Amino acid sequence: MENNFINAAFYRGNKTFSVEKIKLKKPGPDEVSIKIAYVGICGTDMHVYFGHMDKRVGFERIIGHEMSGYVHDVGSNVKDFQVGQPVVVRPLDHCGECPACKSGYSHICHNLKFLGLDTDGALQEIWNVPSHTLHHLPKKLRMDYAALIEPVAVACHDVRLSRLKKDEDVLVIGGGPIGVLVAMVARNFGGRVIISEVNSFRLKIAQKLGFETINPKEIDLIDEINKKTNHKGADIVFEVSGSQTGIDVMTDCAATRGRIVMVAIHAAKPVVDMFRFFWRELELIGVRVYEKEDYEKAIKILESGGIDANIIITDVNNLKEVQNAFNSLSNSPMALKSLIKVGD
Repeated sequence: MENNFINAAFYRGNKTFSVEKIKLKKPGPDEVSIKIAYVGICGTDMHVYFGHMDKRVGFERIIGHEMSGYVHDVGSNVKDFQVGQPVVVRPLDHCGECPACKSGYSHICHNLKFLGLDTDGALQEIWNVPSHTLHHLPKKLRMDYAALIEPVAVACHDVRLSRLKKDEDVLVIGGGPIGVLVAMVARNFGGRVIISEVNSFRLKIAQKLGFETINPKEIDLIDEINKKTNHKGADIVFEVSGSQTGIDVMTDCAATRGRIVMVAIHAAKPVVDMFRFFWRELELIGVRVYEKEDYEKAIKILESGGIDANIIITDVNNLKEVQNAFNSLSNSPMALKSLIKVGD
C-alpha cells in the first residue's frame, strides 16, 4: 500500500483481468477493512472469466469471495473485531425484510447480494465488508488453508441438510473441488463414501485422499453401486457434476427412500426421472450456499485436520499473476483448487 493506494484485479470482460491501483477507502460505521492474505478461485469465478455472468457483474468488478485475511481497520460501530485478528468472510449480505429473511433463512434472501459478484470482492489488497459477514479464525490455522473455509462451508451445509447418519452409503457424482470437499465432510460425519468421476487426475486425487472411486466411462456405475451396497443402492447421492449424465444415474443409484442432494448448478433445466422418485419414494433436497453454523463447522474441520488442504490446493499465484492463473485453470484438467496470494 503506497500513499493510500492499493492493488486490485478488475474483471474487464473477454477473459481479461487488469491489476490496477485504486484509492484505499475507509470502512463505513458498520464495516471492517480486511487485509487479504489468500483468495481461492472457484467455479463461479470461472463462469465470470468465461463471460457467462457479464450482465450481472459488468466490466468494473473486483471479484473473489473465497478468502482469508486480517482485520486492518474497523468502523465506528464495530465492537467484536480488533486490528490484527485473523478472519474469514461469509460473503452474503441479506435484506432482512423478505419472507426468507423473516423465516430465518437469510442465506437464501430473496434480495441476496453475493459479495464478490454483486459487489466488489476479495481480489484486492484491502477489502471493506459488513461486519456481520466476519468469522474469527483460530490463530494456529494457516492462512492458505483458511482460504478453503468458504467451499468447505458449502460442503458442510450440503451434508448437514442431507441428514447423513453414521455408516450410511454415500455416492458423490463429480470429483471436482466441491465434490471432493463434500466427500471429505461426509466421511467426517461417518458416511461410507464413493466418488464417481471421469477425470483421471481427479480420480487420483480422490484415491490419494483415501476414497473408493468409480470411473463410469470404464465401469457401469449403477451396477457397481448395487454390488457395493448389497443391491440396496446409496442412501445419499450428491449430484455435483452439473451434467445430464449425472442426473440420469442419480435416481438409479439411490436406495429405497434415499436422499438425493442437488449441489451442482445446471446451465440448462435437466430431465429428471420422476417415475423413480415414485417407485422408490426418493427425496430430492435443494442446497444453496451456507449458514453461519456451517462456517463455524468448516473452521473446526480445517483446524482439526479433517480436510487435507495440502492435496486440495494444487497451485498458488500472486495477485499480479491473476490473469495467468485464470488462463491456466481454463486449460488445465490437473488443477483442483488454485489460490491467489494477495498479501503477506
